[in-house]
Amino acid sequence: MALAGDGGVDAPAGFTLAGCVAALEAVLGGGGVWFKESSGRNLSSRDWIGPRGALSKLYPQGQVPEDLIERLLSEYRHRLYIHSCVQTGAGVVIHLDHPALFKQVLSNLPLYTRPLKSVLPKKKCAILNCTPLQASRGPESLTINQLRAILLADHLAEVLRQQGYVVRTVPNLQQNAAVCNFLKSVGVNWTCSLQTASDNRRVSDFKRILSESVYTQHGQLEAPTDQTPNMLPKDVQYKVHLRQFVEEKELEGYDTNLDVALVQEEALRQIAELQHTVLQEDPDQCMVIHVVGCEQEFQQQKIDVLWRILNSEINQVTQRHLVCGPVKTTGEHLHINAVQYFEYRRSQMQETSVMKYGNIVQGDSWAEIINSMTSAVIRFELLATAHRSPLNLDLAQRVNISTKGTRSGAFVMYNCARLATLFDHFNNSVEKGLYPHFPETSQLNFSALQEEGEWLLLYNYIIPFREVLAQITQSMSSAKGIHLSINTETVCKFLVNLSMDFSSYYNRVHILGEPLEHLFNQMFARLQLMKGLREIFHTALGTLHIPPPSQL
Repeated sequence: MALAGDGGVDAPAGFTLAGCVAALEAVLGGGGVWFKESSGRNLSSRDWIGPRGALSKLYPQGQVPEDLIERLLSEYRHRLYIHSCVQTGAGVVIHLDHPALFKQVLSNLPLYTRPLKSVLPKKKCAILNCTPLQASRGPESLTINQLRAILLADHLAEVLRQQGYVVRTVPNLQQNAAVCNFLKSVGVNWTCSLQTASDNRRVSDFKRILSESVYTQHGQLEAPTDQTPNMLPKDVQYKVHLRQFVEEKELEGYDTNLDVALVQEEALRQIAELQHTVLQEDPDQCMVIHVVGCEQEFQQQKIDVLWRILNSEINQVTQRHLVCGPVKTTGEHLHINAVQYFEYRRSQMQETSVMKYGNIVQGDSWAEIINSMTSAVIRFELLATAHRSPLNLDLAQRVNISTKGTRSGAFVMYNCARLATLFDHFNNSVEKGLYPHFPETSQLNFSALQEEGEWLLLYNYIIPFREVLAQITQSMSSAKGIHLSINTETVCKFLVNLSMDFSSYYNRVHILGEPLEHLFNQMFARLQLMKGLREIFHTALGTLHIPPPSQL
């Protein structure tokens, strides 16, 4: 894959792929020229390549001057763990020092397995407005489309917290206990606390502003009757000309059909809560992200512009819209709501667990495991596709709840559980005296890690993990217009790919070897690699609010 050079080679977070790109571009030149290998087949012969075709844009016949290669080796050999850099018919091929990198990374796992908090010049605040939860009548009223937006907002909130943002979520659901309880069942801990501040005064202020606004159509607003059914809907208090405001302020990115808002009090209360939340932080450092399904996008743009009109005399808070594409269901259950969808997947998970484990599947502990697995299945189904893209959900497919379906959340959980079981077996063997206690990492010789899959797991997953998490939101600060596009599918895809490569390795390599002293070093080196993978599983699942399983 091609990587952008967006990091320095002396980054304090240890060895980074971005640091490699920065050094290669600084010495040998070429943005977008250098490619990190990722497949097992290619990694057996090289770790980086500058293809001759790409290099030909910089040098005659794609031949890099030897003095530049010598300079790269002289300046960066040790800092970037370069073993060799040679020119071949395919281009410039770079091999890294695998044993040295195994030692550097596996001796400093927290540098690679924990989220890297952004160095923010000022405290940044993200306010996530989950539009489907505004004025929600109850859990049965939530659609699968809306559940997708809710889970996306919950995931994004955790990713931003891990990166050092102050995150606030709205709406507060303190008066909707049924919705709060359903969200908890799918692992979402939304704001459901008692509010101490009343929005009544702010709503009254908004009404006064609209009554005096040049954008409000003044005069009698007539309610609909049997004779005039197409007049204003019930409870409409103001008719506000949004298009006039958008054109005067030269705002870009809004729907061209945006014209008039028929304002009901519920819209003013929604804006009042948003404004109250913003004012608890520094408004200049806040970004309000409206997480919205495509079917509600137009209405939310009205709320956005109406809020701007209500605050036209003060600095405007940054507003962005994160839009979720539609979910289309196929199979036997075409028109089920979010609650029915959860119950359907849970019943499938219950049935599958009984078939696999028998009558022991009962009691509170198993109910908790099944709920957790169901939540994982649903999150991977709804979040593994780019948020703006349509999603086809085949409810007839049982592979989604099978641990053998390599693209499913159940498969990810199964492989995370295999690591837990592996370390349980190791600890039990230590207690029985079969193995010695785990030594200090400084005592391990990582040159014993020579299996092809071991380097692939380190190089593709442990080393780049923190950079992968950072890439999820890297477009936030540079976004223009009102729409925001975030790589919210990244974690799910990363975990699926990790699970497939780990499963392949685990099925092929016997990690816990015979209790013979001359085999202990290789076993401990492999276990240290597995520790790194276990921490990555836990950290990544944590961004999805999925508790890691402790048993198969």
